[in-house]
Amino acid sequence: MPRRPQTARLTAAEIAFAGKLADTAGAVIRRYFRRPVAIIEKSDHTPVTIADRKAEAAMRRLIRARFPAHGILGEEYGAHNPEADYVWVLDPIDGTKSFISGIPLFGTLIALTYRGKPVLGVIDQPILKERWVGAIGRRSTLNGRPIKTRLCPRLDRATLFATSPDMFRQRAKAAFERLRRQVKLARFGGDCYAYALLATGFIDLVVEVDLKPYDYCALAPVIAGAGGIMTDWNGRPLDLVSDGRVIASGDHALARRVQRVLAAG
Repeated sequence: MPRRPQTARLTAAEIAFAGKLADTAGAVIRRYFRRPVAIIEKSDHTPVTIADRKAEAAMRRLIRARFPAHGILGEEYGAHNPEADYVWVLDPIDGTKSFISGIPLFGTLIALTYRGKPVLGVIDQPILKERWVGAIGRRSTLNGRPIKTRLCPRLDRATLFATSPDMFRQRAKAAFERLRRQVKLARFGGDCYAYALLATGFIDLVVEVDLKPYDYCALAPVIAGAGGIMTDWNGRPLDLVSDGRVIASGDHALARRVQRVLAAG
């Protein structure tokens, strides 16, 4: 039996294909944005719409046709061939609450993982027509132009984002409050768009909990390729089995400082 490669063989064709997936999802999503759509409450009490489901279904069809041996993990339709070396991880609309409110700060998240580790990520905002792409060994881009995170080694000068303060409970809530008291500015909202702003050098930190692989796998390569870092709260690289607690930072020294603050209690 031939030995499997230890590192991902990522080509320009796979990066281009990820863009095709984003184009396909965006075409579906734009048809439903700021239109009356039925809102379905899932078992975890989060909303989903026909736009979420149709966009993911369209991407899955393309993947199965182009890369039949690859696995797929999607928010709406679960896992297919999850033991494959290469697995596409899809969130058709990250920020459905923004989508149904008519706020264009949601995004389509597309990742390719190799043996559980993210090697390619796309954050696509189909209304504003902004697309961030990050791939292992390459510089991240926004609409084809290279991007870079900003340096901010001091907490008291940092801008911190999280989607909502309500996501933090018990010990995580106390830890986040310690961090919040030490930064210059804390803001809430944005979902994946906050991570895109971090990769582009406009904010310094995003700290969150309870994320699923389809929430974070696409973000990590984009941030890394822009010079930043995204880990779990213990500083470990993210993969498909991470616990959902994440730190994204444009500055590596700042990330280490955040880890210490979160662990201090």
